[in-house]
Amino acid sequence: MSNSTGKAIDFKLLGRTLRYAKPYKWIFIFTIFATIITAFLAPVRTILVERALDKYIQVGDIEGLNLLLLVLLAILIFHAGMQFVQSYSANWLGQRIILDLRRELFRYVLSFKMKYFDRNPIGNLVTRVTSDIQTITEIFSQGLIVIIADILQLVIALVFMFYTNSTLAWIVMAPIPVLILCTIIFKNIIKKAFQKVRLNVAKINTFIQEHVTGMNVVQIFNREKEEMRRFEEVNRAHRDGWLMTVWANAVFFPVVEILSACSLGLLIWWGAKGVLQEVATIGDIVAFILFVHMLFRPIRQLADRFNTLQMGIVASERVFKILDTDAHIADNGELKPESIEGRIRFDKVHFEYTEGVEVLKGISFDLQPGRTLALVGATGAGKTSIINVLTRFYQIKSGSVTIDDYDLKSIDLSYLRQMCAVVLQDVFLFNDTIMNNVTLGNKSVTKEDVIRCAKEIGAHGFIEKLPGGYDYHVRERGVMLSVGQRQLLAFLRAYLYNPSILILDEATSSVDTQSEILIQRAIDKITENRTSIVIAHRLSTIQNADEIIVLDKGNIVEHGNHEELIQKEGYYKRLYDYQFAS
Repeated sequence: MSNSTGKAIDFKLLGRTLRYAKPYKWIFIFTIFATIITAFLAPVRTILVERALDKYIQVGDIEGLNLLLLVLLAILIFHAGMQFVQSYSANWLGQRIILDLRRELFRYVLSFKMKYFDRNPIGNLVTRVTSDIQTITEIFSQGLIVIIADILQLVIALVFMFYTNSTLAWIVMAPIPVLILCTIIFKNIIKKAFQKVRLNVAKINTFIQEHVTGMNVVQIFNREKEEMRRFEEVNRAHRDGWLMTVWANAVFFPVVEILSACSLGLLIWWGAKGVLQEVATIGDIVAFILFVHMLFRPIRQLADRFNTLQMGIVASERVFKILDTDAHIADNGELKPESIEGRIRFDKVHFEYTEGVEVLKGISFDLQPGRTLALVGATGAGKTSIINVLTRFYQIKSGSVTIDDYDLKSIDLSYLRQMCAVVLQDVFLFNDTIMNNVTLGNKSVTKEDVIRCAKEIGAHGFIEKLPGGYDYHVRERGVMLSVGQRQLLAFLRAYLYNPSILILDEATSSVDTQSEILIQRAIDKITENRTSIVIAHRLSTIQNADEIIVLDKGNIVEHGNHEELIQKEGYYKRLYDYQFAS
């Protein structure tokens, strides 16, 4: 991704990045001050060397020379100390800024609508939060501040050169225009290469994240060779970007060395004549040899520094693009009722994931507190969409949704999520212990609370048999547990938080018969005297529901309890007969 403005350095983006240094302005100012001092001391040492040769060594003034050497030693020690301070404070500043920026970015991502994650690869987000933000650090540690130091050293060196001997200064600077031209060409090539590298880093992260997560699909369908071929294409593009930088460096740095050698050659050729003609001194020649290194080394490094700065700006553009994305859930609600009875009312609710394609087409129903509502219908009928709307993972297009006669938008979002518990078909467990997966890090929940709830829903038995019991590590996504065990932990997690509204989304569709019996007992326990919404394909699990809504293509086609719907001889009866025909 290139800079949106197309500028070599986007100062608007740079300024926005620098605003994150505001809380640490005194450290930033101190770092700049240390940079100025450091840039000034190197040319001063060179002038003192010239003075030592011309004023003391040639005339044999040993006492004056010793005094000057002590001054040089003191400056050298002070210079080294200031370099340490400047380097440490610049890196400290960079690390503090990326800590704040990464925290802000992740907090912002946590508030995004589910629609954002539906449309954006997770690997790209991982790249933004990790390597892109790390690259921004270099704006401070290896970019802006170091560029200021190099430019200051150049300017001060040039001032001292012209002050010492203007003729020698012009001679030494003869190759500089060529060097500047080469630096500009090099900078442009490297910029394109680094942009290519950053783009392909995101592609690699996305590819690996998707394929490691879906490795079972790759292996089941014997797609290892094909996926390896695709990975090699992405990896090859990343390699080509780096090779472009290697090629540019391999050409540029020898050119700099040649130009530096030319400058030294011109200096010695003209300087020797100048000494013979007594228009230059030995001290001038030695000082200018040191000045040549002060000129060419910063100019050579400036190309690298500017590219480091550009990489940081490109990375900041990608990060700010996320921060500027208006994809978060509007949380304008302030209501936090003391208690929620659990009455849920949908009134002519229209909803769509993609603009122009309605998924819910005027859905209306009224669920009384403490009752269980079952949603039935074919895949894509709109069952899960009702859940997504109720928990405000997505915003409705029109209509209204209320809980206890409070409009959903008027309720504080965090409070709403606290009052609702969702148990999904695909249970997500973190790479942690059973205890931490159930409590989700809530320090106010004790182990005794967890054990009590586990006994009540029938999960304590299998947990006790695991090595370490509640401290058993389930590994990533709970791979060490069966589907039924993961499902029971999801019920335990929901039951522990004692929600006013419970939502079960296909909670028994992927388990065996024995696990289903345990889970059904858990369902009976946690839905007792609690408003519940159950989505199920297995009609055997929802026959005791107080109400059943049958959905088809976003519309309610039937509504009633099990007995009433059987007597209607409609959609539900046909579905029931199909499942129990055998």
